[in-house]
Amino acid sequence: MTCISFYAYGFMVTRKAEAIFKKKGMGKALLQAAEDDVKDKGAKGIAAWGIWLPFWMKASWFKKHGYKKADRDGMALLVWKPFTTDAKSPFWVRQRKPVPSISGKVAVMAFINGWCPAQNMVYERAKRASDEFGNKVVFKTIDTSDCGSFLEWGIVDGIFVNGKKIRNGPPPSYDKIRKTIAKQVKKIRDN
Repeated sequence: MTCISFYAYGFMVTRKAEAIFKKKGMGKALLQAAEDDVKDKGAKGIAAWGIWLPFWMKASWFKKHGYKKADRDGMALLVWKPFTTDAKSPFWVRQRKPVPSISGKVAVMAFINGWCPAQNMVYERAKRASDEFGNKVVFKTIDTSDCGSFLEWGIVDGIFVNGKKIRNGPPPSYDKIRKTIAKQVKKIRDN
């Protein structure tokens, strides 16, 4: 398996910009430009992802533009548009190995590749919360922008406390992350 570079990491749109450009064809124009660009570079197809539920980052929007379902992972739906008959459908890379814990310590492992502003914020919150507990917590960063690291773990981004993932959508608050870590620190002290 090889790692594929994404054409665009995403667009962050303010509410004001959304109000100005909504229903004016801006998204369609950006998508068409991306498709044209990757076709010019010889791609056999293009993939995108969204949420299958109709509330945010709707995958159904891509379906309206000729994309079809390739794979699903929880609420995330991978969609794609083949440009050639020999294009192969993409798929989500799944977690390949368990995230370890550390005896006598709270292990916080952060998988991050830098592309998602929300996940970057969660990473910073987890790092700051971990630092509050001193040597009781071991904070480790796995840089999944490195293809080898991503393929080794099969995790793009996420925060794990003692091997258990903290849900990251919507992004957990600093207080929620800190409470999760504090609960694990208390368990270690009580044992």
